[in-house]
Amino acid sequence: MTTRRQLLTAIGMMGGTAALYQAMTTMGHASETQYKGAPDLSGARSGASVLVLGSGLAGMLAAYELSKAGYKVRILEYQNRAGGRNWSLYGGDTYTELGGATQKVGFAQGHYLNPGPWRIPHHHRTLLHYCKAFGVALEPFIQFNHSGYVHNADAFGGKPVRYREAAADFEGNVAELLGKAIDQKALDAQLTSEDKDKLKEALRGWGMLDQDMKYKANLFSAEHRGYDRPPGGGVDGAPIASQPFPFRDVVSSQIWKNMAFFMNHEMQTTMFQPVGGMGMIGKAFARQVQTMITFNAKVTKIHQDKAGVTVTYADTASGSVTEATSDYCVCAIPLGVLNQIENNLAPAKKSAIAAVPYSNSVKIGLQMARRFWETDDYIYGGHSFTSQDIALISYPNYHLFEDGPGVLLGAFASGAGAYRLAGMTPEQRIEAALAQGSVFHPGTYRKEFQTGASVAWSRVPWTMGCCARWNEETRKTHYQELVKVDDRVVLAGEHASYVGCWMEGALLSSLDAISRLHKRALEA
Repeated sequence: MTTRRQLLTAIGMMGGTAALYQAMTTMGHASETQYKGAPDLSGARSGASVLVLGSGLAGMLAAYELSKAGYKVRILEYQNRAGGRNWSLYGGDTYTELGGATQKVGFAQGHYLNPGPWRIPHHHRTLLHYCKAFGVALEPFIQFNHSGYVHNADAFGGKPVRYREAAADFEGNVAELLGKAIDQKALDAQLTSEDKDKLKEALRGWGMLDQDMKYKANLFSAEHRGYDRPPGGGVDGAPIASQPFPFRDVVSSQIWKNMAFFMNHEMQTTMFQPVGGMGMIGKAFARQVQTMITFNAKVTKIHQDKAGVTVTYADTASGSVTEATSDYCVCAIPLGVLNQIENNLAPAKKSAIAAVPYSNSVKIGLQMARRFWETDDYIYGGHSFTSQDIALISYPNYHLFEDGPGVLLGAFASGAGAYRLAGMTPEQRIEAALAQGSVFHPGTYRKEFQTGASVAWSRVPWTMGCCARWNEETRKTHYQELVKVDDRVVLAGEHASYVGCWMEGALLSSLDAISRLHKRALEA
């Protein structure tokens, strides 16, 4: 006999949500962020100086708050711009990846690709606070769209189906199965008659079941999955219910992974994006600290002693080598790059830096001549998912209903798919994105394509990866060593947080790092 624990475990395995949430909580990704306001850095010694390495969000926030407190701050930045992974590519921009391939971005004015972060969860309070403080205008990011598609080569004859249809069929069939389990007394814990009635009533409403607890084609289930003919007016106004898919296809589609994605704490609505592209955040931060930044400064050595910190850097244009000195240092360089820079940090700190791998991802922006996903398919924002390498396409949340071009995210690949795409030339990536994305919009995808751009994060010179990927074991062994102050040097960035791969993690890490560095300075 199947016990309740076994039954719910099986449903959890199918749905994935409980297991995913537990895993995310264990890894520190599914809890509210810990922003408590600006740090107290009062009492700074007059003339005390800090070098900040890297002008990503973590580095710039450290510089901003330290300078407000009275520290003399200087930022060394490898690139010719600030913002780090907070970045947007616009028409006219040029980007060169490792290996030398150069792309000249040809997007129309007002359109862009966000290669890195592209959405802001509503509970990322630190980022939202500084966006408001620095005048960054935000608008809604449409995360969840029932009208998007899901595609799996092993289901539905390889054809995409609307998310709402597959999700409704999954929930309806699971509700029917659980209802049968109740009737067959398959749960090991005794339920009262009242409990059974309440649970069955809940299952009937959630799964859109009929009075016989069956999931069938009728106007009730059609309210969830959609209609073959929607309600209208006049003679033919009566709706016609749609026919559910075979449950075998629904299971084969792995729709529960997409459902679990939207239940992930970080991915729930409401979400936001900056007006004009994610790079607007980096530009706003840069305006606060622009006089402190030395651009085109490639750090080659970090040395600390009793007298202070000395950082050697080369000008990327001229090659001239210079030393910068300070009392303390906040290092916000990504770990994969930092691991290649000569330094005299503690051996345990070096081991921690080397222990954390970085994920790869590939994003591809495709400009289409017209917004056919809106006019032809009635999709306004949100995503369509596929089992192919591109993983998903995401429809733009700005310039809705406008005539003329639009830039959609033609790929957000990870894992093996990302490495396959990263191994291609930029032109080959565009071709792959068009070929795979055409499954959702056959006949129009290629026809409407105008231009594109791609970023493979494993080939980005200044990060050599997307973001840090801790696991439970590496956190247990190395995390505290990574984040603690090493005499005069402290690390900051998303890699030094439990909100990894998010801008919020970078900012929280920065505030924590400078608070502890300030304490160290006061003690000295």
